[in-house]
Amino acid sequence: MLTDILQRTPVRTVDEAVAVMQAIDARLSDDDGLKWFNRLYLRVTENVRTAVAGPQFQHAAFMAALDIVFANQYFSAIALAERSLDQTPKAWRPLFECRQRPGITRLQFALAGMNAHINRDLPAGIVDVFEALGGDPLTSTAERADFDAVNDILERVEREVKVEFSTGLIGVVDHLAGDTDDVAAMFKVRVARAVAWTNAQVMWTLRPTRLVGLSFFSGLDRSTGLASRALLAPVRGAILGRTLPA
Repeated sequence: MLTDILQRTPVRTVDEAVAVMQAIDARLSDDDGLKWFNRLYLRVTENVRTAVAGPQFQHAAFMAALDIVFANQYFSAIALAERSLDQTPKAWRPLFECRQRPGITRLQFALAGMNAHINRDLPAGIVDVFEALGGDPLTSTAERADFDAVNDILERVEREVKVEFSTGLIGVVDHLAGDTDDVAAMFKVRVARAVAWTNAQVMWTLRPTRLVGLSFFSGLDRSTGLASRALLAPVRGAILGRTLPA
């Protein structure tokens, strides 16, 4: 369904990443859960592109490279899922398995995608960019400061889309919306990204012991997938196989 769009990947610039996400957004229907993570990610990438072009970052080249590597990991996950769910990383599998399932809100799909992308993909992306550009996640303070600065962008976008993705819940019994709020509380962007940097430091340190490093990353993939399944548990409000407007 997205194969023709994904032929434009891997992307080489942030602009190309934005264009691919825009094409995916236009292609997917509103009842496809992947659409809502993709839209959140698109908004974040647009904001990071603006920041990279300005004076906000000390090491803009590092942030642009990380944004590109990170986006390509997402596009790769989609491509694998298009071929076979069995080939899809375990962290991403719950989102692709549940993307058409009733009883799950748009915000849950967005958060499950963030969980997979930050907790699994981001540590590997950090390592890849340091290997390409030099430096390391153990001692590079400017890159870490820029990385942390993105948290403000992510939290602002998350607040914006939470309102947008919750359209239709206004006027519904409060406890229905409360379930979604409980799900949102399970995933904190700032905490997840701090842990991702720490996991990147671990992976960097384990590079000389390749098999141990692969084992660590495999465990990270599995545990992230388990968390995504929890984030995608249907909330109250699924009536006769249909979800209240998300």
